[in-house]
Amino acid sequence: MSNNFTGNNPLPLPAGNFEVIVKYHGNIEQIAESLGIEAEILTESYAIITLDAGQLEELRQFSEIEYIELPKTLVYLLNRALRNSCIDQVQQRMGLSGKGTIIGTIDSGIDYTHPDFRNPDGSTRILYVWDQTSPGIPPAGFSAGNEYTAADLNQALMSSQPLDVIPILDTVGHGTAVAGVAAGNGRSGGGDYVGVAPEASLIVVRLGQKGQESFARTTEIMRAIKYIISRATELNMPVSINLSYGTNNGSHDGNSLFETYINDMAARWKTVISVATGNEGFAGHHYFGQAVANGTITVEFITVGNYSDFYLTLWKNFVDTFTFELIAPSGQSTGMITPLNELSIFTIDNMRITIVYGQPTPYNEAQEVFFYFEAVDDFITQGLWQLNVTATQVVQGGFDIWLPVTEKVGTETAFLRPDINTTLTLPSTAISVIAVGGYNSQINAVADFSGRGYTRSIVYVKPDLVAPAVGIITPRAGGGYDAFSGTSIAAPFVTGSAALMMEWGIVEGNDAFLYGQRVKAELQKGAKRMPGIVYPNREWGYGTLCLENTFTYLR
Repeated sequence: MSNNFTGNNPLPLPAGNFEVIVKYHGNIEQIAESLGIEAEILTESYAIITLDAGQLEELRQFSEIEYIELPKTLVYLLNRALRNSCIDQVQQRMGLSGKGTIIGTIDSGIDYTHPDFRNPDGSTRILYVWDQTSPGIPPAGFSAGNEYTAADLNQALMSSQPLDVIPILDTVGHGTAVAGVAAGNGRSGGGDYVGVAPEASLIVVRLGQKGQESFARTTEIMRAIKYIISRATELNMPVSINLSYGTNNGSHDGNSLFETYINDMAARWKTVISVATGNEGFAGHHYFGQAVANGTITVEFITVGNYSDFYLTLWKNFVDTFTFELIAPSGQSTGMITPLNELSIFTIDNMRITIVYGQPTPYNEAQEVFFYFEAVDDFITQGLWQLNVTATQVVQGGFDIWLPVTEKVGTETAFLRPDINTTLTLPSTAISVIAVGGYNSQINAVADFSGRGYTRSIVYVKPDLVAPAVGIITPRAGGGYDAFSGTSIAAPFVTGSAALMMEWGIVEGNDAFLYGQRVKAELQKGAKRMPGIVYPNREWGYGTLCLENTFTYLR
Protein backbone atom coordinates (compact mmCIF):
# COMPACT_ATOMS: atom_id res chain seq x y z
CA MET A 1 0.00 0.00 0.00
CA SER A 2 1.29 3.45 -0.83
CA ASN A 3 0.80 6.30 1.60
CA ASN A 4 0.92 8.64 -1.40
CA PHE A 5 -2.79 8.15 -1.92
CA THR A 6 -4.28 6.83 1.31
CA GLY A 7 -3.55 9.73 3.61
CA ASN A 8 -1.77 10.03 6.90
CA ASN A 9 -2.99 6.91 8.67
CA PRO A 10 -1.00 4.21 6.88
CA LEU A 11 -2.29 1.00 8.44
CA PRO A 12 -2.69 -2.21 6.46
CA LEU A 13 -6.00 -1.95 4.62
CA PRO A 14 -8.97 -3.77 6.21
CA ALA A 15 -10.58 -6.76 4.54
CA GLY A 16 -13.95 -6.39 2.87
CA ASN A 17 -15.72 -3.10 2.23
CA PHE A 18 -14.53 -0.01 4.08
CA GLU A 19 -14.81 3.76 3.83
CA VAL A 20 -12.34 6.37 2.59
CA ILE A 21 -12.57 10.16 2.48
CA VAL A 22 -12.09 11.58 -1.01
CA LYS A 23 -11.37 15.11 -2.22
CA TYR A 24 -12.50 15.34 -5.83
CA HIS A 25 -13.74 17.47 -8.69
CA GLY A 26 -16.12 16.56 -11.49
CA ASN A 27 -18.69 13.76 -11.48
CA ILE A 28 -17.89 11.43 -8.59
CA GLU A 29 -21.17 9.52 -9.04
CA GLN A 30 -20.17 8.55 -12.56
CA ILE A 31 -16.82 7.27 -11.30
CA ALA A 32 -18.53 5.26 -8.56
CA GLU A 33 -20.96 3.75 -11.04
CA SER A 34 -18.14 2.69 -13.37
CA LEU A 35 -16.38 0.90 -10.49
CA GLY A 36 -19.54 -0.51 -8.93
CA ILE A 37 -18.84 1.22 -5.61
CA GLU A 38 -20.85 3.54 -3.37
CA ALA A 39 -20.24 7.31 -3.32
CA GLU A 40 -21.81 9.50 -0.65
CA ILE A 41 -21.44 13.15 -1.64
CA LEU A 42 -20.85 15.54 1.25
CA THR A 43 -20.06 18.68 -0.78
CA GLU A 44 -18.97 19.50 -4.32
CA SER A 45 -15.38 18.74 -3.19
CA TYR A 46 -15.66 16.00 -0.52
CA ALA A 47 -17.22 12.54 -0.58
CA ILE A 48 -17.14 9.29 1.36
CA ILE A 49 -16.47 6.23 -0.81
CA THR A 50 -17.24 2.66 0.27
CA LEU A 51 -15.16 0.11 -1.63
CA ASP A 52 -13.03 -3.00 -1.39
CA ALA A 53 -9.26 -2.80 -0.93
CA GLY A 54 -8.76 -4.21 -4.41
CA GLN A 55 -10.60 -1.23 -5.92
CA LEU A 56 -8.52 1.44 -4.23
CA GLU A 57 -5.85 1.51 -6.90
CA GLU A 58 -8.52 1.75 -9.63
CA LEU A 59 -10.11 4.71 -7.87
CA ARG A 60 -6.76 6.43 -7.59
CA GLN A 61 -6.30 6.38 -11.38
CA PHE A 62 -9.16 8.79 -12.09
CA SER A 63 -7.89 12.34 -12.65
CA GLU A 64 -10.93 13.71 -10.82
CA ILE A 65 -9.66 12.14 -7.57
CA GLU A 66 -7.43 14.73 -5.93
CA TYR A 67 -6.65 12.84 -2.71
CA ILE A 68 -7.80 9.86 -0.64
CA GLU A 69 -7.62 9.62 3.16
CA LEU A 70 -8.40 6.70 5.46
CA PRO A 71 -10.79 7.59 8.31
CA LYS A 72 -9.55 7.75 11.90
CA THR A 73 -11.23 7.03 15.21
CA LEU A 74 -12.05 9.76 17.73
CA VAL A 75 -13.23 9.44 21.34
CA TYR A 76 -15.29 11.82 23.46
CA LEU A 77 -13.27 14.00 25.76
CA LEU A 78 -14.43 14.30 29.17
CA ASN A 79 -20.59 25.65 40.57
CA ARG A 80 -22.27 27.32 38.29
CA ALA A 81 -19.73 28.79 35.94
CA LEU A 82 -22.02 31.15 34.00
CA ARG A 83 -21.09 34.15 36.12
CA ASN A 84 -17.36 33.55 35.71
CA SER A 85 -17.91 33.45 31.94
CA CYS A 86 -19.99 36.66 32.11
CA ILE A 87 -22.94 34.81 30.59
CA ASP A 88 -25.69 35.23 33.16
CA GLN A 89 -25.16 39.00 33.01
CA VAL A 90 -25.96 38.84 29.29
CA GLN A 91 -28.96 36.56 29.87
CA GLN A 92 -30.42 38.84 32.54
CA ARG A 93 -29.61 42.33 31.24
CA MET A 94 -30.16 41.69 27.55
CA GLY A 95 -32.84 39.03 27.79
CA LEU A 96 -30.96 36.65 25.49
CA SER A 97 -31.77 32.95 25.67
CA GLY A 98 -30.86 31.51 22.27
CA LYS A 99 -34.42 31.72 20.95
CA GLY A 100 -34.54 31.45 17.16
CA THR A 101 -31.15 29.71 16.98
CA ILE A 102 -30.08 26.06 16.81
CA ILE A 103 -27.58 24.24 19.01
CA GLY A 104 -26.20 21.23 17.14
CA THR A 105 -24.57 18.48 19.19
CA ILE A 106 -22.48 15.70 17.66
CA ASP A 107 -21.99 13.26 20.50
CA SER A 108 -23.33 10.14 22.22
CA GLY A 109 -26.94 11.29 21.86
CA ILE A 110 -29.35 12.96 24.28
CA ASP A 111 -31.89 11.95 26.91
CA TYR A 112 -34.87 13.53 25.18
CA THR A 113 -37.11 12.82 28.20
CA HIS A 114 -35.05 15.07 30.49
CA PRO A 115 -37.05 18.19 31.50
CA ASP A 116 -34.09 20.41 30.56
CA PHE A 117 -34.80 19.87 26.88
CA ARG A 118 -38.56 20.43 27.04
CA ASN A 119 -40.84 23.45 26.82
CA PRO A 120 -43.12 24.57 29.68
CA ASP A 121 -45.99 22.58 28.11
CA GLY A 122 -43.85 19.42 28.14
CA SER A 123 -43.17 19.34 24.40
CA THR A 124 -39.64 18.83 23.13
CA ARG A 125 -37.17 21.57 22.20
CA ILE A 126 -35.39 19.08 19.94
CA LEU A 127 -36.11 19.59 16.24
CA TYR A 128 -34.36 16.48 14.96
CA VAL A 129 -32.35 13.54 16.25
CA TRP A 130 -30.32 11.45 13.82
CA ASP A 131 -29.31 8.23 15.56
CA GLN A 132 -26.49 6.85 13.43
CA THR A 133 -26.30 3.71 15.60
CA SER A 134 -29.81 2.33 14.96
CA PRO A 135 -31.39 0.96 11.78
CA GLY A 136 -34.56 2.62 10.57
CA ILE A 137 -35.48 5.47 8.27
CA PRO A 138 -32.35 7.61 7.70
CA PRO A 139 -32.44 11.31 6.79
CA ALA A 140 -32.86 12.10 3.10
CA GLY A 141 -29.50 11.92 1.36
CA PHE A 142 -28.00 9.53 3.93
CA SER A 143 -27.95 5.74 3.82
CA ALA A 144 -27.91 4.66 7.45
CA GLY A 145 -29.31 5.39 10.89
CA ASN A 146 -32.74 6.51 12.04
CA GLU A 147 -34.08 10.07 12.06
CA TYR A 148 -36.61 11.28 14.60
CA THR A 149 -38.50 14.55 14.21
CA ALA A 150 -39.96 16.76 16.92
CA ALA A 151 -43.35 15.22 16.13
CA ASP A 152 -41.95 11.72 16.73
CA LEU A 153 -40.43 12.75 20.06
CA ASN A 154 -43.57 14.57 21.19
CA GLN A 155 -45.68 11.53 20.42
CA ALA A 156 -43.35 9.43 22.57
CA LEU A 157 -43.42 12.00 25.37
CA MET A 158 -47.22 11.77 25.50
CA SER A 159 -46.88 8.12 26.46
CA SER A 160 -46.57 7.01 30.08
CA GLN A 161 -43.47 5.06 28.98
CA PRO A 162 -41.82 7.21 26.27
CA LEU A 163 -38.69 5.08 26.16
CA ASP A 164 -40.79 2.13 25.07
CA VAL A 165 -41.89 4.20 22.06
CA ILE A 166 -38.46 5.64 21.23
CA PRO A 167 -35.61 3.87 23.08
CA ILE A 168 -33.20 6.06 25.07
CA LEU A 169 -30.79 7.85 22.76
CA ASP A 170 -27.85 8.34 25.15
CA THR A 171 -26.61 5.25 26.95
CA VAL A 172 -23.28 6.95 27.76
CA GLY A 173 -24.59 10.27 29.10
CA HIS A 174 -21.84 12.41 27.60
CA GLY A 175 -24.05 13.96 24.91
CA THR A 176 -26.76 14.83 27.45
CA ALA A 177 -24.22 16.58 29.67
CA VAL A 178 -22.77 18.56 26.75
CA ALA A 179 -26.22 19.60 25.48
CA GLY A 180 -27.18 20.63 28.99
CA VAL A 181 -24.31 23.08 29.32
CA ALA A 182 -25.02 24.62 25.94
CA ALA A 183 -28.82 24.64 26.05
CA GLY A 184 -30.31 23.16 29.24
CA ASN A 185 -33.17 25.17 30.73
CA GLY A 186 -32.97 23.99 34.34
CA ARG A 187 -36.62 23.01 34.32
CA SER A 188 -36.11 20.38 37.02
CA GLY A 189 -33.17 22.06 38.72
CA GLY A 190 -35.09 24.14 41.21
CA GLY A 191 -33.33 27.31 40.07
CA ASP A 192 -29.89 25.86 40.80
CA TYR A 193 -28.99 25.23 37.18
CA VAL A 194 -29.50 26.67 33.72
CA GLY A 195 -27.51 26.33 30.51
CA VAL A 196 -26.09 29.07 28.31
CA ALA A 197 -28.87 29.19 25.67
CA PRO A 198 -31.92 27.74 27.47
CA GLU A 199 -34.42 28.55 24.71
CA ALA A 200 -32.36 27.46 21.72
CA SER A 201 -33.71 24.63 19.60
CA LEU A 202 -31.60 21.49 19.26
CA ILE A 203 -30.49 19.18 16.47
CA VAL A 204 -28.74 16.09 17.82
CA VAL A 205 -26.59 13.47 16.08
CA ARG A 206 -25.82 10.29 17.97
CA LEU A 207 -22.49 9.00 16.70
CA GLY A 208 -20.87 5.66 16.25
CA GLN A 209 -21.80 2.01 16.19
CA LYS A 210 -24.28 0.61 18.69
CA GLY A 211 -22.42 -0.17 21.91
CA GLN A 212 -19.43 1.90 20.76
CA GLU A 213 -20.78 5.42 21.38
CA SER A 214 -17.54 6.52 23.05
CA PHE A 215 -15.78 6.13 19.70
CA ALA A 216 -16.57 7.62 16.31
CA ARG A 217 -14.93 7.60 12.90
CA THR A 218 -14.08 10.84 11.16
CA THR A 219 -16.50 9.88 8.37
CA GLU A 220 -19.39 9.72 10.87
CA ILE A 221 -18.56 13.19 12.16
CA MET A 222 -18.31 14.58 8.62
CA ARG A 223 -21.79 13.23 7.86
CA ALA A 224 -23.10 14.72 11.11
CA ILE A 225 -21.79 18.20 10.30
CA LYS A 226 -23.36 18.08 6.85
CA TYR A 227 -26.68 16.92 8.30
CA ILE A 228 -26.93 19.64 10.94
CA ILE A 229 -25.98 22.48 8.59
CA SER A 230 -28.37 21.17 5.92
CA ARG A 231 -31.26 21.09 8.40
CA ALA A 232 -30.41 24.55 9.75
CA THR A 233 -30.32 25.93 6.22
CA GLU A 234 -33.74 24.44 5.44
CA LEU A 235 -35.13 26.01 8.63
CA ASN A 236 -33.42 29.36 7.90
CA MET A 237 -31.97 29.40 11.43
CA PRO A 238 -28.36 30.16 12.48
CA VAL A 239 -26.61 27.17 14.02
CA SER A 240 -23.88 26.70 16.62
CA ILE A 241 -22.35 23.21 16.50
CA ASN A 242 -20.53 21.51 19.37
CA LEU A 243 -17.94 18.77 18.89
CA SER A 244 -16.38 17.31 22.02
CA TYR A 245 -14.54 14.38 20.41
CA GLY A 246 -10.83 14.19 19.60
CA THR A 247 -7.86 12.09 18.55
CA ASN A 248 -4.06 12.28 18.60
CA ASN A 249 -3.83 10.42 15.29
CA GLY A 250 -2.72 13.14 12.90
CA SER A 251 -0.25 15.89 12.11
CA HIS A 252 -1.72 18.46 14.55
CA ASP A 253 -1.37 21.19 11.95
CA GLY A 254 -4.88 21.22 10.50
CA ASN A 255 -4.05 19.74 7.09
CA SER A 256 -5.97 16.44 7.01
CA LEU A 257 -8.97 16.11 4.69
CA PHE A 258 -11.11 15.72 7.82
CA GLU A 259 -10.02 19.13 9.08
CA THR A 260 -10.10 20.94 5.74
CA TYR A 261 -13.64 19.59 5.22
CA ILE A 262 -14.62 21.07 8.60
CA ASN A 263 -13.07 24.39 7.53
CA ASP A 264 -15.13 24.26 4.35
CA MET A 265 -18.36 23.52 6.23
CA ALA A 266 -17.65 26.24 8.81
CA ALA A 267 -17.81 28.73 5.94
CA ARG A 268 -21.28 27.54 4.89
CA TRP A 269 -24.58 28.98 6.03
CA LYS A 270 -24.72 30.97 9.29
CA THR A 271 -22.58 28.56 11.22
CA VAL A 272 -20.19 28.44 14.17
CA ILE A 273 -18.31 25.23 15.11
CA SER A 274 -16.71 24.88 18.55
CA VAL A 275 -14.33 21.99 19.31
CA ALA A 276 -12.80 20.84 22.60
CA THR A 277 -8.98 20.76 22.71
CA GLY A 278 -8.95 17.45 24.59
CA ASN A 279 -7.66 16.25 27.95
CA GLU A 280 -4.05 15.51 27.00
CA GLY A 281 -2.25 18.37 28.76
CA PHE A 282 -0.53 16.28 31.45
CA ALA A 283 -1.24 12.83 30.01
CA GLY A 284 2.36 12.29 28.86
CA HIS A 285 1.29 11.38 25.33
CA HIS A 286 3.38 13.90 23.37
CA TYR A 287 7.13 13.84 22.82
CA PHE A 288 9.26 16.44 21.08
CA GLY A 289 12.84 15.83 20.02
CA GLN A 290 15.54 17.83 18.24
CA ALA A 291 17.80 15.60 16.19
CA VAL A 292 21.38 16.38 15.17
CA ALA A 293 23.29 14.82 12.28
CA ASN A 294 24.56 11.31 13.02
CA GLY A 295 23.13 11.50 16.52
CA THR A 296 20.71 9.07 18.21
CA ILE A 297 17.87 10.04 20.55
CA THR A 298 16.36 7.32 22.73
CA VAL A 299 12.63 7.85 23.25
CA GLU A 300 11.31 5.81 26.17
CA PHE A 301 7.67 5.04 26.82
CA ILE A 302 5.76 2.72 29.16
CA THR A 303 2.72 0.66 28.21
CA VAL A 304 0.24 -0.37 30.91
CA GLY A 305 -3.35 -1.56 30.60
CA ASN A 306 -5.74 -4.12 29.17
CA TYR A 307 -6.08 -3.00 25.55
CA SER A 308 -5.12 -4.88 22.42
CA ASP A 309 -3.51 -2.22 20.22
CA PHE A 310 -2.03 1.27 20.16
CA TYR A 311 0.06 3.47 17.90
CA LEU A 312 2.88 5.97 17.76
CA THR A 313 2.52 8.66 15.11
CA LEU A 314 5.78 10.53 14.41
CA TRP A 315 5.88 13.72 12.32
CA LYS A 316 9.04 15.29 10.94
CA ASN A 317 10.40 17.46 8.16
CA PHE A 318 10.50 15.35 5.00
CA VAL A 319 13.94 16.76 4.15
CA ASP A 320 15.42 15.12 7.26
CA THR A 321 16.25 11.40 7.04
CA PHE A 322 15.75 9.21 10.13
CA THR A 323 16.24 5.52 10.83
CA PHE A 324 14.67 3.73 13.79
CA GLU A 325 15.08 0.78 16.13
CA LEU A 326 12.39 -0.49 18.49
CA ILE A 327 13.41 -2.40 21.62
CA ALA A 328 10.65 -4.27 23.47
CA PRO A 329 10.44 -4.70 27.27
CA SER A 330 12.10 -8.12 26.94
CA GLY A 331 15.07 -6.58 25.14
CA GLN A 332 14.11 -7.96 21.72
CA SER A 333 14.88 -5.56 18.88
CA THR A 334 13.46 -4.93 15.45
CA GLY A 335 16.92 -4.08 14.18
CA MET A 336 17.40 -1.00 12.03
CA ILE A 337 14.31 0.29 10.23
CA THR A 338 15.15 2.46 7.23
CA PRO A 339 13.16 4.48 4.68
CA LEU A 340 14.33 2.07 1.98
CA ASN A 341 11.39 -0.10 3.06
CA GLU A 342 8.19 1.91 3.10
CA LEU A 343 6.42 -0.90 4.97
CA SER A 344 8.06 -3.10 7.62
CA ILE A 345 6.38 -5.72 9.83
CA PHE A 346 7.93 -7.37 12.90
CA THR A 347 6.71 -9.70 15.63
CA ILE A 348 8.52 -9.26 18.94
CA ASP A 349 7.43 -9.76 22.54
CA ASN A 350 3.97 -11.04 21.54
CA MET A 351 3.37 -7.86 19.53
CA ARG A 352 2.90 -7.50 15.78
CA ILE A 353 4.39 -4.15 14.84
CA THR A 354 3.78 -2.43 11.51
CA ILE A 355 5.96 0.57 10.59
CA VAL A 356 5.15 2.74 7.58
CA TYR A 357 7.24 5.61 6.21
CA GLY A 358 4.69 8.02 4.79
CA GLN A 359 5.15 10.56 2.04
CA PRO A 360 4.20 14.25 1.77
CA THR A 361 0.67 14.82 0.50
CA PRO A 362 -0.76 17.54 -1.75
CA TYR A 363 -1.84 19.29 1.46
CA ASN A 364 1.04 18.65 3.87
CA GLU A 365 4.77 18.76 3.17
CA ALA A 366 5.62 16.93 6.41
CA GLN A 367 6.36 13.21 6.73
CA GLU A 368 4.63 10.76 9.03
CA VAL A 369 6.25 7.59 10.29
CA PHE A 370 3.48 5.43 11.74
CA PHE A 371 4.06 2.61 14.25
CA TYR A 372 1.10 0.30 14.86
CA PHE A 373 1.30 -2.18 17.75
CA GLU A 374 -1.14 -5.09 17.90
CA ALA A 375 -1.18 -7.88 20.48
CA VAL A 376 -0.78 -11.37 19.05
CA ASP A 377 -2.74 -12.76 22.01
CA ASP A 378 -5.26 -10.77 24.07
CA PHE A 379 -3.59 -7.64 25.47
CA ILE A 380 -0.54 -5.54 24.67
CA THR A 381 2.85 -6.32 26.21
CA GLN A 382 3.35 -4.12 29.26
CA GLY A 383 6.62 -2.51 30.25
CA LEU A 384 9.32 -0.12 29.09
CA TRP A 385 9.85 0.32 25.34
CA GLN A 386 12.64 2.19 23.60
CA LEU A 387 12.52 3.88 20.22
CA ASN A 388 15.99 4.82 19.01
CA VAL A 389 15.80 7.68 16.50
CA THR A 390 18.98 8.15 14.46
CA ALA A 391 19.33 11.14 12.13
CA THR A 392 21.39 10.41 9.04
CA GLN A 393 20.56 13.72 7.33
CA VAL A 394 19.39 16.84 9.18
CA VAL A 395 18.23 20.21 7.92
CA GLN A 396 15.56 21.13 10.47
CA GLY A 397 15.76 18.21 12.92
CA GLY A 398 12.64 18.67 15.03
CA PHE A 399 10.13 15.83 15.35
CA ASP A 400 6.93 15.16 17.31
CA ILE A 401 5.47 11.83 18.46
CA TRP A 402 2.01 11.18 19.88
CA LEU A 403 0.50 8.20 21.68
CA PRO A 404 -3.29 7.65 21.61
CA VAL A 405 -5.49 9.82 23.82
CA THR A 406 -6.17 9.14 27.50
CA GLU A 407 -9.64 7.80 26.78
CA LYS A 408 -7.99 5.01 24.73
CA VAL A 409 -4.85 4.05 26.70
CA GLY A 410 -5.16 5.84 30.05
CA THR A 411 -2.46 7.99 31.64
CA GLU A 412 -0.12 5.22 32.78
CA THR A 413 0.82 4.52 29.18
CA ALA A 414 3.07 7.49 28.55
CA PHE A 415 6.46 8.85 27.48
CA LEU A 416 9.02 9.04 30.27
CA ARG A 417 10.05 12.56 29.17
CA PRO A 418 6.92 14.06 27.63
CA ASP A 419 6.30 17.56 26.31
CA ILE A 420 3.07 19.19 27.57
CA ASN A 421 2.88 21.55 24.58
CA THR A 422 1.09 20.70 21.32
CA THR A 423 -1.20 18.37 23.25
CA LEU A 424 -4.46 19.63 21.75
CA THR A 425 -6.37 16.96 19.85
CA LEU A 426 -7.70 16.86 16.31
CA PRO A 427 -9.94 18.42 15.01
CA SER A 428 -9.44 21.40 17.37
CA THR A 429 -6.40 22.07 15.16
CA ALA A 430 -8.68 22.99 12.23
CA ILE A 431 -8.16 26.70 11.64
CA SER A 432 -11.81 27.71 11.19
CA VAL A 433 -13.24 26.15 14.35
CA ILE A 434 -13.23 27.77 17.78
CA ALA A 435 -10.76 25.61 19.72
CA VAL A 436 -11.80 25.62 23.39
CA GLY A 437 -9.46 24.73 26.22
CA GLY A 438 -10.50 24.33 29.85
CA TYR A 439 -9.79 26.13 33.11
CA ASN A 440 -10.88 25.86 36.73
CA SER A 441 -13.09 28.91 37.15
CA GLN A 442 -13.16 28.49 40.94
CA ILE A 443 -9.43 29.15 41.32
CA ASN A 444 -8.79 30.89 37.97
CA ALA A 445 -6.15 28.41 36.84
CA VAL A 446 -5.80 26.44 33.61
CA ALA A 447 -6.92 22.83 34.11
CA ASP A 448 -3.88 20.56 34.07
CA PHE A 449 -5.66 18.21 31.66
CA SER A 450 -6.50 20.90 29.10
CA GLY A 451 -4.86 20.33 25.72
CA ARG A 452 -2.24 22.98 24.99
CA GLY A 453 -1.20 24.65 21.75
CA TYR A 454 0.19 25.64 19.49
CA THR A 455 -0.33 23.61 16.39
CA ARG A 456 2.70 21.62 15.19
CA SER A 457 5.48 23.86 13.86
CA ILE A 458 3.62 26.81 15.48
CA VAL A 459 1.49 27.24 12.38
CA TYR A 460 -1.19 29.23 14.21
CA VAL A 461 -2.49 29.95 17.69
CA LYS A 462 -4.68 27.36 19.39
CA PRO A 463 -6.60 27.22 21.69
CA ASP A 464 -8.63 30.27 20.77
CA LEU A 465 -9.80 30.74 24.37
CA VAL A 466 -10.65 28.71 27.48
CA ALA A 467 -13.93 28.13 29.31
CA PRO A 468 -14.91 26.49 32.65
CA ALA A 469 -14.08 22.78 32.67
CA VAL A 470 -13.96 21.58 36.28
CA GLY A 471 -16.92 20.42 38.39
CA ILE A 472 -19.62 21.72 36.05
CA ILE A 473 -23.20 20.83 37.04
CA THR A 474 -25.21 19.70 34.04
CA PRO A 475 -28.11 17.33 33.21
CA ARG A 476 -27.53 13.61 33.68
CA ALA A 477 -28.99 11.02 31.32
CA GLY A 478 -31.77 9.25 33.21
CA GLY A 479 -32.75 12.39 35.11
CA GLY A 480 -31.31 14.87 37.57
CA TYR A 481 -27.91 16.55 37.44
CA ASP A 482 -24.30 15.67 38.06
CA ALA A 483 -20.85 17.29 38.05
CA PHE A 484 -18.63 16.81 35.00
CA SER A 485 -15.08 17.89 34.19
CA GLY A 486 -13.07 18.01 30.96
CA THR A 487 -12.71 20.19 27.90
CA SER A 488 -15.80 18.35 26.61
CA ILE A 489 -17.73 20.48 29.08
CA ALA A 490 -15.79 23.68 28.30
CA ALA A 491 -16.63 23.67 24.59
CA PRO A 492 -20.44 23.92 25.02
CA PHE A 493 -20.03 27.14 27.05
CA VAL A 494 -18.67 28.66 23.85
CA THR A 495 -21.25 26.87 21.69
CA GLY A 496 -24.07 28.36 23.72
CA SER A 497 -22.41 31.79 23.79
CA ALA A 498 -22.21 31.77 19.99
CA ALA A 499 -25.95 31.02 19.89
CA LEU A 500 -26.69 34.05 22.11
CA MET A 501 -24.54 36.23 19.86
CA MET A 502 -26.36 35.04 16.75
CA GLU A 503 -29.72 35.57 18.45
CA TRP A 504 -28.81 39.21 19.13
CA GLY A 505 -27.20 39.76 15.75
CA ILE A 506 -29.18 37.70 13.24
CA VAL A 507 -32.53 36.89 14.89
CA GLU A 508 -33.03 40.32 16.48
CA GLY A 509 -31.60 42.16 13.50
CA ASN A 510 -28.70 43.97 15.15
CA ASP A 511 -25.92 42.45 13.00
CA ALA A 512 -26.84 40.20 10.07
CA PHE A 513 -23.26 39.01 9.62
CA LEU A 514 -22.53 37.89 13.18
CA TYR A 515 -21.55 34.27 12.50
CA GLY A 516 -18.52 32.21 11.40
CA GLN A 517 -15.06 33.66 11.98
CA ARG A 518 -16.61 36.95 13.11
CA VAL A 519 -17.98 35.23 16.23
CA LYS A 520 -14.57 33.73 16.98
CA ALA A 521 -12.86 37.10 16.66
CA GLU A 522 -15.40 38.85 18.89
CA LEU A 523 -15.08 36.16 21.57
CA GLN A 524 -11.29 36.44 21.45
CA LYS A 525 -11.49 40.23 21.81
CA GLY A 526 -13.87 40.00 24.77
CA ALA A 527 -11.95 37.29 26.61
CA LYS A 528 -10.60 38.21 30.06
CA ARG A 529 -6.84 38.52 30.27
CA MET A 530 -4.88 38.51 33.51
CA PRO A 531 -1.97 40.88 34.17
CA GLY A 532 1.47 39.35 33.96
CA ILE A 533 0.53 36.83 31.26
CA VAL A 534 1.46 37.37 27.62
CA TYR A 535 -1.46 36.65 25.27
CA PRO A 536 -2.16 34.72 23.17
CA ASN A 537 -0.38 31.71 24.62
CA ARG A 538 -0.36 27.93 24.53
CA GLU A 539 -2.52 27.45 27.64
CA TRP A 540 -5.03 30.33 27.72
CA GLY A 541 -5.24 31.21 24.03
CA TYR A 542 -6.64 34.76 24.02
CA GLY A 543 -8.01 34.42 27.57
CA THR A 544 -11.10 33.18 29.43
CA LEU A 545 -14.59 33.36 27.96
CA CYS A 546 -16.37 36.59 28.97
CA LEU A 547 -19.51 37.09 26.92
CA GLU A 548 -20.43 40.39 28.58
CA ASN A 549 -17.14 41.93 27.43
CA THR A 550 -17.81 40.67 23.90
CA PHE A 551 -21.22 42.35 23.85
CA THR A 552 -19.69 45.57 25.17
CA TYR A 553 -17.51 45.68 22.07
CA LEU A 554 -20.35 44.62 19.79
CA ARG A 555 -22.66 47.38 20.99
